[in-house]
Amino acid sequence: MEYYSNQISQLVEQLASLPGIGVKTAQRLAFYIIDMPKDRVEKLADTIVKTRNVIRYCSQCLTLTDQELCPICSNPRRNQKVIMVVENPRDMSAYEKTGKYEGVYHVLHGAISPMLGIGPGEIRLKELMIRLEKDVDEVIIATNSSLEGETTAMYISKLIKPTGIKVTRIASGVPVGGDLENIDEVTLLRALEGRVEL
Repeated sequence: MEYYSNQISQLVEQLASLPGIGVKTAQRLAFYIIDMPKDRVEKLADTIVKTRNVIRYCSQCLTLTDQELCPICSNPRRNQKVIMVVENPRDMSAYEKTGKYEGVYHVLHGAISPMLGIGPGEIRLKELMIRLEKDVDEVIIATNSSLEGETTAMYISKLIKPTGIKVTRIASGVPVGGDLENIDEVTLLRALEGRVEL
């Protein structure tokens, strides 16, 4: 049975399709948006469309940005010789919140998962290996502590070891099966400081 007009139902449906948004939250958001002043709704919609149109991958670390280089890669104070490898931009953001990491990143946009048909060719490993042809002292592998994250870490370690570049893995402190984006800054900092060589 339809409770709302077709247009409201469509708005609720679209909002509910977003990750982490259930039907009840989508309904609350829909009615909040409907009650917003028209100019704010237009600004919100315009911002969403503009953002989607201008966002691209950083040419160096492959995070999402609206410039050729992201703010981290273009920062001359960052140590370009230390690269932290993360699964996605949210993980990178989690480490940035600690305010203690001074190197740069490489975003894989996924993890190796044979069960899901995701092999090394489906994530951004080729780009990482090209970056390692430059002057790099250390690669910190900060993939999630899941089966896929561990598989990816071991694969990357085996790829990099022959180059002579130091390879480390973030230490315990990050719970097994946990996603980096959901972990507090203190735990992330301890994991970074206690990393071990693979």
